[in-house]
Amino acid sequence: MGLIKSKTARVLVLLAVVLCGVMAATSVYGNFENEETYEGLKLFSDVLEELEKNYVEPVDTRELIEKAISGMVESLDPHSTFMPPEAFDQLQDETRGEFGGIGIVITKRNGRLTVVSPIEGTPASKAGIQANDVIIEVDGKPTGDMNLWEAVEKMRGKPGTQVNIKVMRKGLSEPMKFSLKRDIIPMESVKYAMLKPGYGYVWITNFRENTEDELRKALADLEEKGDPLKGLILDMRDNPGGLLTQAVSVSDLFLRQGKVVSIRGRNAKEESVYEASDNGDEPDYPMVALINGGSASAAEIVAGALQDNGRSLLLGTDSFGKGSVQTVKPLRGGYGLKYTIARYYTPSGRSIQAEGIHPDLVVSRRFIDEQAAPDLESLKEKDLKNHLPGESEQRQEQDFRQEGENGQDGGDESKTEISGATEREKLLRLRNALYRASDQDPEVLLRDSQVNRAYEILKGYEVFRAMGEEK
Repeated sequence: MGLIKSKTARVLVLLAVVLCGVMAATSVYGNFENEETYEGLKLFSDVLEELEKNYVEPVDTRELIEKAISGMVESLDPHSTFMPPEAFDQLQDETRGEFGGIGIVITKRNGRLTVVSPIEGTPASKAGIQANDVIIEVDGKPTGDMNLWEAVEKMRGKPGTQVNIKVMRKGLSEPMKFSLKRDIIPMESVKYAMLKPGYGYVWITNFRENTEDELRKALADLEEKGDPLKGLILDMRDNPGGLLTQAVSVSDLFLRQGKVVSIRGRNAKEESVYEASDNGDEPDYPMVALINGGSASAAEIVAGALQDNGRSLLLGTDSFGKGSVQTVKPLRGGYGLKYTIARYYTPSGRSIQAEGIHPDLVVSRRFIDEQAAPDLESLKEKDLKNHLPGESEQRQEQDFRQEGENGQDGGDESKTEISGATEREKLLRLRNALYRASDQDPEVLLRDSQVNRAYEILKGYEVFRAMGEEK
């Protein structure tokens, strides 16, 4: 996508974007809002002209307009954003090929640049950056007023080059400094191993353009390593999601029929439903899927589809709760707009938004032969500023209002502080060691209590099945 090099031309493009929005509002909402919107646009123009003429320092008109549009879009919810050309290119890089960077998934939490999770095997993971670390500086520049895409752009770069970041971590009084050497961040999304003869383990780290193909290859390789599979563990913990199409394809790979997910927008009657199709090659072995607070979006779609269709037992802890649908619209001049258009619902009609997927069997994560450490405080969709409310939140708000009308005090729930930073760090070090070792020694995976419990369930199922056949 070519960039518009003339400053005047780029300003006109941005104004055209605003005008297009006004025209769309005109066609949809009629004359009243048409007049109101034009009055608002006129006010915007007046302010811009005043600042351009009389502000104490010369202003960059293009930059002001970009920030105004960004503020408008980002005030809607945490997942809607206006992207200049360089940010739009970054978004497309995330779903194809490889890129140079440090390997972290980040978001804005209460206005602060927060790590959702480091990507396994990348410079960030190896250096010890952790979930919930708050990035306060990138190469000496404070991140307080930095857009999400700007932070991503600063941390990406040519492999082998260096980037310095400073983070604040809960439990520490001083910021931590990391000097990281950028590396190629591969888009590989599936890892796998044979835990025991007949029992496979597949870890889907994210949902990219080729995830279904990678998963098919993994399952075929596991089948070729010995006897037919007796059971499969599908690990989607700390999977931040990705492409809807791949979530549907992965679900369909295990389902012969039934709904996978439905999508409802502003008009509930306009519902899109994705169905599984019988391809004749769906595996029939029992499955246990693992989820936790880092399982989001596409991972929650797969988990909900497998659970509601009775195809897999879900084990772990509640998922993230990101159940909104975003569309990406290319705009003239290389700009892009990502905005929320609908919500996801599981086959049984459950809303994922700010609710998450609840496992059938709640099992906290620890490492066998180690003392149980405090659970890590997971960032959830409901913690994000301006998040779309879930159904339970809406009910709670109604109850609160009713109590207020009745003169009752809604009360104040205080959250228990998570202590023991040393124990949390120990848990994360063990986790990193486990997954680094798993490619060479699958036995190490069984030290993970959730993987171990899943294996025991599958093994027990096989024992009882064999007993039934003997009778």
